Amino acid sequence: MPNIKSAIKRVKTIEKRRALNASQKSALRTAVKAADLAVVATDVEVAKAALILATKKLDKAVTKGLIHKNAASRKKSRLAKKLNALSAQA
Repeated sequence: MPNIKSAIKRVKTIEKRRALNASQKSALRTAVKAADLAVVATDVEVAKAALILATKKLDKAVTKGLIHKNAASRKKSRLAKKLNALSAQA
């Protein structure tokens, strides 16, 4: 445990940020998983809505520094590719 006042403050700040980052990353994973499941369920309209939400969450995560921009781009591309394949079938 730190004794110096500034170090104590840093520990508190880091803990707050860690909790916030974990929460936002969890919400991101949930949104991506929901989009993936909507595609598997072959419901085009629900899948489109889920893809839009997942895209927003991915972009927001990039601006906050939670994930790398290329990782977000890759995830968005893969989700869109699955949705396009589903739309072509229907």
